[in-house]
Amino acid sequence: MGLFSRKSPPSETATPAGQLTLEDGTVLNISRVVDVLGDSCPRPQLMTKKALGEAVSGAVIEVRVDNPTSMEALPTVVGAVGGTHLVTVKADRHWRVFVRKN
Repeated sequence: MGLFSRKSPPSETATPAGQLTLEDGTVLNISRVVDVLGDSCPRPQLMTKKALGEAVSGAVIEVRVDNPTSMEALPTVVGAVGGTHLVTVKADRHWRVFVRKN
């Protein structure tokens, strides 16, 4: 990798990527994971917007982000592009932001 080369593209999985259990006990299947670890604004927001645009209604998407500013902006962005912020979970060195397409 050269001095100014970009890291490998964010990984996205099209197959079910696990499950999410909400506080009320509802279990949701995660349909896609958007990995934007190491990226800064506005890339995480743009990749989330793209994933929501490609998803079917009701699909749950997990966004893995380690940039605090991006993590704070995601719920607002999701609401503006036809999605709903479900929950944000702090992992070891990043956040897992779960959203659903309306």
